[in-house]
Amino acid sequence: MPELKEYLPELKETTRVRTRRGYHYYFSLNGEYVKSTSSLFGKRLELKSNGNYVVAPPSIIKAHQYVYEIPLSEMLPIPKLLIKKEKEPISCVEDRKHKIFKMPKYHGQKVDCIRQILSRDLEEGERNNSLFILYNLLLQNKNTEEYSKKIVFGKNRSLSNPLTGQDLEKVFRKAYNYGCSSIRDKLVYIKCGNCEYKFEDGKLKDSNILIKNIRILPELSNAEAKIALMLGIVFDGENPSVTKISKKTKMNYNTVKKAIIGLKGKGII
Repeated sequence: MPELKEYLPELKETTRVRTRRGYHYYFSLNGEYVKSTSSLFGKRLELKSNGNYVVAPPSIIKAHQYVYEIPLSEMLPIPKLLIKKEKEPISCVEDRKHKIFKMPKYHGQKVDCIRQILSRDLEEGERNNSLFILYNLLLQNKNTEEYSKKIVFGKNRSLSNPLTGQDLEKVFRKAYNYGCSSIRDKLVYIKCGNCEYKFEDGKLKDSNILIKNIRILPELSNAEAKIALMLGIVFDGENPSVTKISKKTKMNYNTVKKAIIGLKGKGII
């Protein structure tokens, strides 16, 4: 984003690391508290601060070595623009033309993707899917239809560019039971790492298929092991069809079906 350097000219001079997909820029906090976000300036930009971590040099990920293009000794203080921006409450989105959106109470607090959708000023191109998924997640977590619609209406009114009434009505179509993998596929800004529904203290829960069956994993065939990994990581907590697993793994349908039968026979699923 070339225009980002207009907002933050310090990016040209501060510590910079070349990553597989772009750059990491480093700033020193100097005692300031800066809130982390996955949507800096309403864009798909991550800002990681207190309590977060990033991959740093000389790490190697998928044959790419992370290296400093500008060394740590050149690190600049955190720009004031970021301090001001991230001290604004994450629980509300404000625009002069729209109401202030305050984070509502709802069932499903451990499902962090609900909070992430509610906290984001949704952009054109992501509003429909985000609000549709938000509505269905609220229903899945035992919020009433009336209350779920109230939350979605309020969220839409708070957006800088809200949906029209006609488009918003399409959000409330037949409910769909969304799992984590489907949400990640449709909403690229969702980060699963903080979700208490799936993780406990940053680790997979004991109910995870891999954790429960870790002792017998070495006994599985290659196909069974690959499917078990997919069920434990990508589809954790879901019940995907053979077709969906086949498409995700790019494996033959019959091979997947046979592996599923084998996993069932061994009592893994």
